[in-house]
Amino acid sequence: MHSSSPNRISTLHSLQRRHSRSLLGLLALSAALLLTACNTIPASYTPLSEQQQRVTAPIRFILSFDDGPSASEYANPTESILRDLDNNPVQPGIKAVFFVQTRATNGGRTPLGQQLMQQEASHGHLLGLHNASPGHSDQVHMAPAQLEQMLQDGIADVTRFTGHAPVLLRPPFWHYDARTFEAYQRHGLHIILTDLSANDGKIYGVNFSLRRRSNMLRMLAEVRQQISRHELPAIDGSIPVIVTFHDTNRYTARHMQEYLQILLDSASELQLKVATLPFYNDKAELQRALLARAIRSEQQLAHFPGIWNMLWPSTPKQ
Repeated sequence: MHSSSPNRISTLHSLQRRHSRSLLGLLALSAALLLTACNTIPASYTPLSEQQQRVTAPIRFILSFDDGPSASEYANPTESILRDLDNNPVQPGIKAVFFVQTRATNGGRTPLGQQLMQQEASHGHLLGLHNASPGHSDQVHMAPAQLEQMLQDGIADVTRFTGHAPVLLRPPFWHYDARTFEAYQRHGLHIILTDLSANDGKIYGVNFSLRRRSNMLRMLAEVRQQISRHELPAIDGSIPVIVTFHDTNRYTARHMQEYLQILLDSASELQLKVATLPFYNDKAELQRALLARAIRSEQQLAHFPGIWNMLWPSTPKQ
C-alpha cells in the first residue's frame, strides 16, 4: 500500500468540501420547496367586502403545460393529460396551452413527441413555444446566433403542426432579459408567465407535491389580493388566472382530475366567484385571454412562481 501524498490529500479534502457544499445546497432547496408547499393562506390576506364581491368579475382558469411532449412509451403522461382534458367530471372539453420543446431529444424530436404535438393541435389546444434545442436550455445564456436559430426552428416546428406561427412563448426557467425579450418581440412572440404553479417541475428529483391542495390555496389567495387591487384585467367578462403544470410529469398526469377540483375548491374557500365555465373551452377565447396577460415590456414588473422569485427577483429586466 502506498502512502498518500500531501497534494493528493489536499485534492481529496477540496473535493469533499465541494461535495458538502453541493449537498447543503440541495438540502436547502428541498427545505425551501417543502416550506413553500406547507404554507396555506398568507397572513396578509383579507377577504373582500360583500360589495367588492358583487362588482368583481368572476375568474376563469387557464391551464398551461410546460416541457412536453413526453416521449415515454410507458404510461405517457402527455397522452393521459389530453384524455383527462377531454373527459373529466368537472368540465369536459377543456382547452389548454402547451408550451412545447419541439426538438428535445427525449420529447419533441421523437416520432411519438411529434405525433402528440399534432394531437394537441387537432384537439383544439394552443401550442406555444418553450424551446427548440435538444435540452431545456436557458435562452438568456444563448449566443445571439444560437438564440435566433432556435427561435426560427421552433416557430417553423409549431407552424408545421398547427398551420400558423405561434404567438405565445414561455422561456425555460421563466428566465428572460432585455435581449431575449427583444428577440421574442421581433418574431411576434409574447411572454406568458403564471399566477399559480403546481411546483411539479423536476428540480433535483422533486417532481411531486405533498401539499398540492394547500399550495394552490396559498397562491390563489395571493391572486385574490391582486384582484382586490384591480391588477388583473377582465377579458370577455372574466378574469383569466394562469395555472402551470408539466405534462412530462406522471404524478401530475395521475392527479390531473383532482387538480381541476382543487382549483374550484380553493376558489370557493376564498369566496372567489368563478365563471359558469371555470376553464376555457374555446381556442380563440383562450388565446385572447393569454395575450391580455402577456408581458408587455422588459421593464414590466414580473411575478414568478414560488422559489423562482428568489432566483429572478421581481424587478424590471435590465
